[in-house]
Amino acid sequence: MKNLTVFITGACGFIGFHTSLALMKAGVRVVGMDNMNDYYDVRLKNMRLEKLCERAEFTFIKADIADEDAVNAAFAEFAPDTVINLAAQAGVRYSIENPRAYINSNIVGFFNVLEACRSFPVKHLVYASSSSVYGASGDVPFSLDDRADKPVSLYAATKRSDELLAYSYSKLYGTPMTGLRFFTVYGPYGRPDMAYFSFAEKIMDDKPIRLYNYGKMSRDFTYVDDIVEAITRLYACPPKADVNGAPHKVYNIGNSSPVELGEFVAVLERCLGKRALIELAPMQAGDVVTTYADVSELERDFGFAPNTTLDEGLERFTHWYLNEYRR
Repeated sequence: MKNLTVFITGACGFIGFHTSLALMKAGVRVVGMDNMNDYYDVRLKNMRLEKLCERAEFTFIKADIADEDAVNAAFAEFAPDTVINLAAQAGVRYSIENPRAYINSNIVGFFNVLEACRSFPVKHLVYASSSSVYGASGDVPFSLDDRADKPVSLYAATKRSDELLAYSYSKLYGTPMTGLRFFTVYGPYGRPDMAYFSFAEKIMDDKPIRLYNYGKMSRDFTYVDDIVEAITRLYACPPKADVNGAPHKVYNIGNSSPVELGEFVAVLERCLGKRALIELAPMQAGDVVTTYADVSELERDFGFAPNTTLDEGLERFTHWYLNEYRR
């Protein structure tokens, strides 16, 4: 791996940051691209970037994947062996308020990455999808055999579109591609717009937290180190062609142990050493009641399934939050 160059988009994002660090510790050269937008606190992105730039193996490009020329220039200059596309406009609720941002980043931007992989051939493209593609499926756990054609948010629709685009490109041009459906990722250096982070902020500031669907929701909370472990196991193992001749594969990456919001808050309270003020509210548009990953294919192919407990994960998050972020 020491001779590999990996191009990571969204390198200063939550998962991109942790993935970049893990690969560099293994001796991989990382070329990271990020537009450093202000969707959430740029201070946090700058904290991540500062840590990444401490490593000699890291090269940073400030650019947007929606900029075709910038993406092509990066591929031409650095000739990456593998691409890990983690750049995206995230968030289910924000997609209702600002849909164009999702089309620009998740559709146009991803198309630019696909085209660059075609023009400057790579050994493997790994790209982020989302558990949101399953929509309001009543069947749990979510299996890769389930249909994913009824998204309940624009964010989910763009992520499912990415999977379909990737499949067609892998079939047409032979580039191996793997999509990863992430399930509610949390951990240190996480996104402040995510519930666990905003809950911690509000608990510490004595502000009420709102539990939608009157708290009757559950999530398959997945600790970020488990996500990174999955990525580092599979990025150097491109998929073989399927029965249609497309070297494309999708995996669920989740903890396979959904937790109801009330239980989640109780663990967070314990880790913070402080009680929450709770407000109950009805369901929000674009949200789903439950997420629950079937990771049997990941376990079969790579001998790994996410296994960090919620207590362990939130303890690590709150330690970082209280001692580095909030101090």
